Amino acid sequence: MATPPPTREEENAQENDLIEILESFGCFESNVELRHRENVVQRLESLFKEWLIEMCLQMNLPGIVPQKVGGKLVPFGSHHLGVASKGADIDVLCVGPGFLQRKDFFSSFVRKLKRQREVKDIRVIEEAFVPVLKLTFEGIEIDLVFARVARNRVPQEMDLLREDWLQGTDLHSVRSLNGYRVTEEILRLVPNVQNFRLALRTIKLWAKQRNIYSSSLGFLGGVSWAILVARICQEYPNASASTLVTKFFKEYNMWKWPNPIMLRELKDCHFNLPVWDARVNLADRSHSMPIITPAYPMQNTAFNVTPSTLAIMKEEIQRGHTIACWSQLFEKPNFLRKYKHYVLLQATSATEEQHPAWVGLVESRIRHLVVNLERNVLVTRAHINVQSYPERSTGNARAPVRTKWLIGLVFNEQGGQHLSIDLTPNLQRFSDIVHSVAGRCQMFREGMSTSARYMSQKDFSWDLPQESGRRVISEEPQPSVSTAAPSLTSHQATKRSRSPHSESSSKKFKSDEGPSKEVCLSQSKSGGLKRARTPESESPSKRVRTDLLRPAET
Repeated sequence: MATPPPTREEENAQENDLIEILESFGCFESNVELRHRENVVQRLESLFKEWLIEMCLQMNLPGIVPQKVGGKLVPFGSHHLGVASKGADIDVLCVGPGFLQRKDFFSSFVRKLKRQREVKDIRVIEEAFVPVLKLTFEGIEIDLVFARVARNRVPQEMDLLREDWLQGTDLHSVRSLNGYRVTEEILRLVPNVQNFRLALRTIKLWAKQRNIYSSSLGFLGGVSWAILVARICQEYPNASASTLVTKFFKEYNMWKWPNPIMLRELKDCHFNLPVWDARVNLADRSHSMPIITPAYPMQNTAFNVTPSTLAIMKEEIQRGHTIACWSQLFEKPNFLRKYKHYVLLQATSATEEQHPAWVGLVESRIRHLVVNLERNVLVTRAHINVQSYPERSTGNARAPVRTKWLIGLVFNEQGGQHLSIDLTPNLQRFSDIVHSVAGRCQMFREGMSTSARYMSQKDFSWDLPQESGRRVISEEPQPSVSTAAPSLTSHQATKRSRSPHSESSSKKFKSDEGPSKEVCLSQSKSGGLKRARTPESESPSKRVRTDLLRPAET
């Protein structure tokens, strides 16, 4: 017998309860905070337009009137969607004329910003998929992206949704423009913006609390969650926000991935730009969770999703479908009790100033390590915890700064037979990739290093921040793959020194899965950490290896 739909009074009561819980989590900005954000955006717009005039005067181009070159600066993302929470950053698009070069924005404009006393912590990331300029303006974190259009003037009234602006535009600019274009299209495609916003705030909070909110680490980012919620709004145009949340979990619990989520039909303007279309592009058919942007050129916002992260998100959606209480929906999981085996990653810097850029680079490559671990036939799941753990010394200003991440592992035990699982190639490749990218970016500074090591659940003596309890990771010497930054005069990775009398010995850690299983790792008696050789050049006893032992069945 079908359950009758809730009455209007019941829906109102559920919505009021939902708003109260969201307020307790700081999901709403005050009017003062909102005005502050708007003032910051206006101030940045003035600086950008001033810079455009200065560049025109400096370049002295014929036929260009500096005072009429214009320029456009618009926020996008959560701020433009109207779902920004307290302390959230602001994504901002800067649009300039075609005669400017991208390098001008990331050099000349950066110098102008550095002269402003309100601006702090400037960081340029030109190598990103969408090049970005990160900074803090009057305490608010800002992500600036730049696009140039094939025009000599950029009027304020320019409609960025017009597709003809994209013709002849470079790919980096198209990607930057689409941040705003996708956000604006979502707002235009939902039938009730107010209900959409409240439902999206709820889903974003749930995803963050359940540690599945991170595009860079293989889960979903803000735009993906927004598209998922927007589709539910299209399916149920008259539903209240609380009902939309319920329908969200019901619909996606039944969804058959990789069937794509789309807010409108696929469209190709034939501007020679890459468009997601699994009907014609073989590579698009391999995507695990296609969530397609509604603006041309349409792209899959969830291309980073891996088999493991898809399985984890499906489990969380199923859990959400079974929960009837708002407070239970937002309960945080305990990651250290979820798995029996882990990989501990660590990024180390010499100073606080160097650390954010180094952490950003290392974190941007963790997803690739997860993918490599998944390719190991004996690894059935690799689950990266999106909550990192920063370590800062409180007493010694010269002490190194560290950030740690954990990857939970599930091994395929194949009926309990003896398994030898060698993780060294995966961990070594991760360290090598980070080292290589940092070298190309000229980011290395003395004191920077990365390391990766296996740990079992019992090796933890504390909980991660924001989880129940306060356990900490044991600092006993453990075998690891470690890559240190070279000195400024060298371009090769350094090795930690070894004792001349060091010998390889096996250190065993019993897992919690039963008395018949052990985890065996190689470690020198001196406790020194060694950069691993290639698999072909080292003996099996020197590799980071997990041996799961179980007596043969009789």
